[in-house]
Parts: sequence; structure tokens; C-alpha cells
Amino acid sequence: MNSHDAHVEGPDLAALAALLADGTRANFCLALLDGRAWTAIELARYAGVAASTATGHLNLLVSGGLLTQERQGRHRYVRLADPDTAELIEKLASMAPRRADPPRSLPAVNRSRALARARTCYDHLAGALGVAITEAMTDRGLLDWEQGLTLTSDGTTWLAELGIAQPPATRRPPVRSCLDWTERRPHLAGAVGAALCRHTFDAGWITRIGTSRAVALTDTGKRALKDHLGLVDETQTPVR
Repeated sequence: MNSHDAHVEGPDLAALAALLADGTRANFCLALLDGRAWTAIELARYAGVAASTATGHLNLLVSGGLLTQERQGRHRYVRLADPDTAELIEKLASMAPRRADPPRSLPAVNRSRALARARTCYDHLAGALGVAITEAMTDRGLLDWEQGLTLTSDGTTWLAELGIAQPPATRRPPVRSCLDWTERRPHLAGAVGAALCRHTFDAGWITRIGTSRAVALTDTGKRALKDHLGLVDETQTPVR
């Protein structure tokens, strides 16, 4: 019996990799990083495939555990299974090679630049904005990286001053670093990252750009980030 016939116990990593080895399924997962639920028709339109093709791919992703689904009337909605799945997709995207043929039309270039500047990664902030906030929190002693990423006592106080309650203890870690696929540097994820992202929306610091996961800083957000973290403009240049 050769090595291919041998029974190997443990996780079937190849099965997981096979789910993302198809370009359409991978694009679906990237689209769902916006944290929202999409219909099969919306994803088919996004990926430029037939609805029947999209349904087949979605069935595989759901049965493989990467997506979860719910039905409302005649409509079927899918989303990433959980925050861990979203962070896995984001990390894999950061390791993936750049596309050989980048977008060249002006609308496509503008969309790409907007995503690189600021976007949501499932339920936390990413792009240059997310990385800059994370680095500013580190510089101000709100985050500590010496023994793995932790929120300091000053960080807890800072969140409370913003009106952000400490997230309750769950299986999800309070803070986690997520390697940003455009910046190639970490941004803040975990329960605290999600709570901070919700606050930026609720307080009117950021707003979504169209229906994409790109976001833009509002004037209120620019003032708030300067006041609370010393970030002075949309390029997130720190005050020195």
C-alpha cells in the first residue's frame, strides 16, 4: 500500500483548501467579509456567474462549514460562519499573491483604493484606517504586544471614556491581531475590535461607501480620531 492509500487521522486540511481553490467560491468569501448576509442572486451578480452556478458553490461552502445560511420566505441568505472564519479569510488574502491583471478602469481603481484606505473586515475595521487606529492605540499604551496582544488597563479606561462597555467574556478573545491583506500589517480584531467598529458607525465617525465594505471617515470622525488617538487626517498621519 502506498502513502496515498494510508489512513491518516486528524483534520482534513485538504478538504478545507479545496473549498477555496475555486475562484468563484473564494470571491464569495471575500465579498462576505463585509459582515452582512447576501442572497445567492446578489453573490451571483457580484461574481458574474449564473444563479444556478452560485447555488452549487454556496451549497459546498455551507456544507463545508465556511458559511451559514438562513431563509426568510423565498429568499436564502448566507454569511460567513463566524468571526474566526472571517479572520481566516482575511489572513489568507494577506498571504495570497497579487492578481496579475489589476483593475484598470477608473471606477475599478477607485473601488480598490477605497477598500485599501478603509473598510470593514467582517465586524472590525481594516485597511489603512484600521491599521492606523491599532498602531495609535499601541503608541498610547492602550494595547500591549509583549506577550501576545492584550488590552491594557489604560485601554479599558479609554474604551469606557468613549462609552464602549467591555465586551462580555465569550469563546471569542477580547483582542486579536488580524493581518491586513492590503497593508500587510496587523489591525485590531476580536470582541474589542468589533465593539470599536460598532462605535465608529453609531457615533457617525465613518459611513459606508455605496454597498461595498469600503467606508469613509466623516468630518466628525476626523475630529474624534484626532482628539482620542492623535490621528490628524484621512491618511491617518499620527501627531508627533
